[in-house]
Amino acid sequence: MNIDFFKRLLLFLALLLVQVLVLNNIHLFDCATPLLYVYFVVSFQRGYPRWAILLYSFLLGLCVDIFADTPGVATTSLTLVGFLQPYVLELFMQRDDDENFQPAIYSMGPLTFFYYSLLLMLVYCVAFFTLETFCFFNWVQWLLSIGGSLVLSEVLLIVVDGIRKK
Repeated sequence: MNIDFFKRLLLFLALLLVQVLVLNNIHLFDCATPLLYVYFVVSFQRGYPRWAILLYSFLLGLCVDIFADTPGVATTSLTLVGFLQPYVLELFMQRDDDENFQPAIYSMGPLTFFYYSLLLMLVYCVAFFTLETFCFFNWVQWLLSIGGSLVLSEVLLIVVDGIRKK
């Protein structure tokens, strides 16, 4: 077996356990919930097969949905982010970067990685909270949930990527 597969599996399980056991119980001001498991999709390298990114995204979203009792919301949102990730990564990297380019703070630079991860996290939060509320009668709460969770999740994502070594 490939060592990359085991690293991915370990990251998958670690992010799933942290999200389910700790982060799902945090609701700051009843609107901001940290969604750290999106980091799993953000960290896929450039040459990774797109079908594998979609499969991993779907499975992680499904596992989060099972434990968080959000039927299909995380699965749909994370699969959407998994679909968009290769295209968004191409926007933020140099053309001459190699095929195994790993998106991270140390490889992209802090500001570029921030914008890259912020865009993917924004797509995720908008899709997640739109599907969760499924109406726009309380649009202020919807916007607060998106904004609060986006800020909290992005800070955690940057911290985790800063700590994580290649």
